[in-house]
Amino acid sequence: MNQAAMQDLAKLLLRITLGALILLHGIAKLQNGLEQIESLLRMHGWPTFFAYGALVGEVLAPLMLIVGFHARIGAVLVALHMLFALWLVHLGQLGQLNAQGGWALELQAMFLVAAVTVALLGPGRFSVNAR
Repeated sequence: MNQAAMQDLAKLLLRITLGALILLHGIAKLQNGLEQIESLLRMHGWPTFFAYGALVGEVLAPLMLIVGFHARIGAVLVALHMLFALWLVHLGQLGQLNAQGGWALELQAMFLVAAVTVALLGPGRFSVNAR
């Protein structure tokens, strides 16, 4: 396999993995509702309709990543979503370690960095837009 094909395959794996893992969170919100997010927004004095942004960041954007349809835009949406999640939910854990000694926010950080990476690299040849 040549270098370009391996890079495109790596981009595909990154897109699909990030998209699928974020989409699972979105499916849970579709099944269980947005009340928890609405409550967080209310506590911060923000309009509760912003909770629908979670569906953009956890359903629409991951689907864009998985199929590679304007994947850079999808990746930016996921990254923005992760920044909001870090601010609204996880800010108190910024300097904490988990029970295994790892950073309490390692999963959220990995999602954020993976999204930024896809936004910078693009989706690769194995995508709907093929760029």
